Amino acid sequence: MAAAAGAAAAPAPVNLRLGDLVWGKLGRYPPWPGKIVNPPKDLKKPRGKKCFFVKFFGTEDHAWIKVEQLKPYHAHKEDMIKINKGKRFQQAVDAVEEFLKKAKGKDQASHNSTEEKNRQNSSEERGKSAGEEKRKAGLSEGKPKKRVSSVSSERGSKSPLKRTYEQSPRKRGRPPKDEKDLTIPESSTVKRMMTGTVAGFKWPPSVSEPAVCYQAISKKLKETGSTSIQAADSTAINGSITPTDKKLDKEFDPLAEAFPDPQPGVATNRIGFLGLGLMGSGIVSNLLKMGHTVTVWNRTAEKCDLFIQEGARLGRTPAEVVSTCDITFACVSDPKAAKDLVLGPSGVLQGIRPGKCYVDMSTVDADTVTELAQVIVSRGGRFLEAPVSGNQQLSNDGMLVILAAGDRGLYEDCSSCFQAMGKTSFFLGEVGNAAKMMLIVNMVQGSFMATIAEGLTLAQVTGQSQQTLLDILNQGQLASIFLDQKCQNILQGNFKPDFYLKYIQKDLRLAIALGDSVNHPTPMAAAANEVYKRAKALDQSDNDMSAVYRAYIH
Repeated sequence: MAAAAGAAAAPAPVNLRLGDLVWGKLGRYPPWPGKIVNPPKDLKKPRGKKCFFVKFFGTEDHAWIKVEQLKPYHAHKEDMIKINKGKRFQQAVDAVEEFLKKAKGKDQASHNSTEEKNRQNSSEERGKSAGEEKRKAGLSEGKPKKRVSSVSSERGSKSPLKRTYEQSPRKRGRPPKDEKDLTIPESSTVKRMMTGTVAGFKWPPSVSEPAVCYQAISKKLKETGSTSIQAADSTAINGSITPTDKKLDKEFDPLAEAFPDPQPGVATNRIGFLGLGLMGSGIVSNLLKMGHTVTVWNRTAEKCDLFIQEGARLGRTPAEVVSTCDITFACVSDPKAAKDLVLGPSGVLQGIRPGKCYVDMSTVDADTVTELAQVIVSRGGRFLEAPVSGNQQLSNDGMLVILAAGDRGLYEDCSSCFQAMGKTSFFLGEVGNAAKMMLIVNMVQGSFMATIAEGLTLAQVTGQSQQTLLDILNQGQLASIFLDQKCQNILQGNFKPDFYLKYIQKDLRLAIALGDSVNHPTPMAAAANEVYKRAKALDQSDNDMSAVYRAYIH
């Protein structure tokens, strides 16, 4: 660690190039393994200090990283593994090792092929050399020495000895065999890894590999849209969301001195989070795992205890959280809860000052989120709506899909937080668009769930095997994790909530109202909504949405 501290005081130049494996650091993120690749054409290189475009292993993320935030992979591997124990981090390291294993196989095959050619060429040369020696011996022993006149030389006559040296089997213009084939190629990546120092490891340049990386990243950008957070290169290089507690920073990351913050001396953002339900709990847990300092509040204070033990700070009121944090996220159940949180006693609005940021992740209607945005902005605050698509398991795994709208700059400032809690994010424009899109997504999901329940009950009453029905569906075009999990819930009678039934019914109701507001019919959603209402009447509100099945059997 002393060496690392010395490197921070007087950083030694690190020679990096395209194809190198590296550790890249963004703000308070732990260093992450990646590879320097060619950037897509639509991602311009940031101005200022030298930087490289890095594709990170184990994720779909890529970003411009300043050169002082990059370290050679092998030289620092052991130290990084000691301080990072997360599941996603280990998956990323495993991905690097798999990549190296494949590269080793290719290099070994190439090396073996080259050695075989070299052996064949060496044998040929030795054979030729032996033949020439024999011819020389025959000339000297079997014939008298004869002086060659200058006249005969001028006429083009040549002695047998001279012909022996000047005649060659190669064609004119080609390089000699010994120059072409006996040149030993540059040592392979794997060979340098095994015989040289890891600190000097360099990934050899490749003609085709950068093109592959370019195509992979371009494909990902096209799949997620240019508004996906992974394309926010300016945000990534600045490491936008990082805690301000420098003491905690050193304790958390023993290599913090070796990887200095991207912008020393610039105040970094403090994160607040309001609402620790099924979704909020997983989100906060992942923010803490990724190194953010988070202040939490929940209506039921006991839910905060677990997160305090994990390192979170406790806020006494929403107003206090907002006033002490730079960016505050909220995730509550419905429009009424969202309004009460902002407008109620000791609410969010009382903590808003110019420059304070509020991100509402609740699934509500567009009118509600527009009203909240107006009151936040009227106090000089910045507002972003960012409802999430997923369930409790996806929240715990940090694999949510985030739909955002509102302040574009705030969206980019939230990049590291969104990367901690989700697998991708979309920016959809002005406030209200994310709310509408989220309701449409949940309308489709809720209607599909009701149809699954209807099919399983119909199979039962007609004497068909429900398990066989599931097996058939899983082999067809409808196969999905959602389908399998919800059917398994029904078959096992396990309705532990992963997505509350009462909330999917709320979303269906709001989606139907959205259709009514633009005179668009939603008869399928309306029918599904009635089934969920019946399930609620059967006391299924706090069970999983798959408990809608019980509305068909009672």
